[in-house]
Amino acid sequence: MTKVNITETILRDAHQSLIATRMRTEDMLPVCDKLDQAGFWSLEMWGGATFDSCLRFLKEDPWERLRSLRAALPNTRLQMLLRGQNLLGYRHYSDDVVRAFVERAAANGIDVFRIFDALNDTRNLRVAIDAVKAAGKHAQGTLCYTTSPVHSIAKFVAMAVELEKMRCDSIAIKDMAGLLTPYVTADLVKALKNAITLPVHLHSHATAGLADLCQLKAVENGCRHIDTALSPFSGGTSHPPTESMVAAFMATEYDTGLDLELLQDIGMYFYQVRKKYLRYESEFTGVDTRVQVNQIPGGMISNLANQLREQGALDKMNEVLLEVPRVREDLGYPPLVTPTSQIVGTQAVLNVLTGARYKSITNEVKYYLQGRYGQPPGKVNQIVRQQAIGNEEVIDCRPADLLKDEMHALKDEIGELAKSEEDVLSYAMFPEVARAFLEQRTTGNLTPEPLEDIDGATTAAAPEAVPVEFNVTMHGESYHIKVTGSGHKAQNRRPFYVSVDGQPEEIMVETLEELDVGGETKVKGSKRPKAHAPGHVTTSMPGTIVDVLVQVGDQVNEGDPVLITEAMKMETEIHAAIAGTVKVVHVAKGDSVNPDEALIEIE
Repeated sequence: MTKVNITETILRDAHQSLIATRMRTEDMLPVCDKLDQAGFWSLEMWGGATFDSCLRFLKEDPWERLRSLRAALPNTRLQMLLRGQNLLGYRHYSDDVVRAFVERAAANGIDVFRIFDALNDTRNLRVAIDAVKAAGKHAQGTLCYTTSPVHSIAKFVAMAVELEKMRCDSIAIKDMAGLLTPYVTADLVKALKNAITLPVHLHSHATAGLADLCQLKAVENGCRHIDTALSPFSGGTSHPPTESMVAAFMATEYDTGLDLELLQDIGMYFYQVRKKYLRYESEFTGVDTRVQVNQIPGGMISNLANQLREQGALDKMNEVLLEVPRVREDLGYPPLVTPTSQIVGTQAVLNVLTGARYKSITNEVKYYLQGRYGQPPGKVNQIVRQQAIGNEEVIDCRPADLLKDEMHALKDEIGELAKSEEDVLSYAMFPEVARAFLEQRTTGNLTPEPLEDIDGATTAAAPEAVPVEFNVTMHGESYHIKVTGSGHKAQNRRPFYVSVDGQPEEIMVETLEELDVGGETKVKGSKRPKAHAPGHVTTSMPGTIVDVLVQVGDQVNEGDPVLITEAMKMETEIHAAIAGTVKVVHVAKGDSVNPDEALIEIE
């Protein structure tokens, strides 16, 4: 068979790549009847960051999204992206949670599970693959493609052979950063087809402008399954356009058989939909060939920019881009894909902002260097490992072998807020976010972020984002301004989303100002004093308090952990800078905090 099969990514990876995973289910359902007629091999519509985004920002139940799309797409395989033992979260889960999640996902409508591990450690894939097979669904083993001194075509082929032995139904090449080049793609696909009997799928992002050429070379060398995105959500950090690839193979032996006019009709629908999400557009659009040098995926570059912008340190972007490859080398060249891209990227930002490499180390880097994520592809920097975990033992077994069953405890923790096993699994993935969602669902207070309607009106605005309209005259010209939303009040550079004469814009406003109140310097909008003494514990970036490890009266030594904060989905221990007695604790679990605030006072 020479026909090329298409996996369409419009309902997941395409909008995850270009509009921060913000597309709502209500904008997917109206066109599902046409998507169902198109004849795609599969529709990728769940997993990845969609689960987190649904709960955190859209105030949607991700399980309900799955059920709704299953009902609306009865004739099409539904596909999800699953992070092996990480599932959809950022840590390893016990085997009973993995089995329960796969079983529920299959029962609710997933047909194809694309299963990957950020380190390409196949030990972290086994339980998920077995669970998919037990559910009678399609298990797709995945090779996370990257380049480094320790990665080679032979190594990827060996992994594919192992995945075939693990009973996978197909093999996917996941080129998340757009690092593949056409002739390397040809060699890799040819080597895979010579070594395994399974179908090969190619998933490549268009970041560097080479993905469509890579798909052509892959097809010429035996690949019959490619991932594309309908044109309104294609290109840049997304994927090659579906319509273009269908046209490229038309009237050849590789003809997809898809109706180009129908695809164009569906594309026009999404062209209109995308206008509603302008505020979430990545500033890194179009071709970005830097990935071929620094290997940083486009989506990761956007995240790094946001992190630095929140710090008022966007001018340090080039320093961070240089630091990311150095951190990656220190950690043994992990592929930059979730969660290792966040682990490496956040540590690189910390290294630059603190002015000293590894002065502050995230908990995830510590866990990584302890072996809790699996076996790094290459040798790690032993000095960094010693600095991170001291003399703690490095584990060499499958990390999940050390985890006890969790489902029973998770059910007890979430209690009556969970109305189903699916709710328990949502809590397992993102405990704080899911708890807040379930509480809001109970009170009927689920309010998503505001959107720009196509005609410029604000829809579904949160209470604090009430539109404000006024006219401004500047240099003799009058402008109609409408404020349609804003970022979190705790950010030191707060984004306000406005439309100027109907055109959406984003502006950054300084909101943290120093005030002198009763002779004491405070941060405007905060009850906490400004950190100025050696015993004042502060954080290097905006975040949320995950845990307070001390209380007033405790004795601490220099270097003792006193707080755990979460920023950019990574946790960091904050340490005492001096030895002494805890005098005041200004924070509690769940508080938002900013740099330069005194969170704890030690004397």
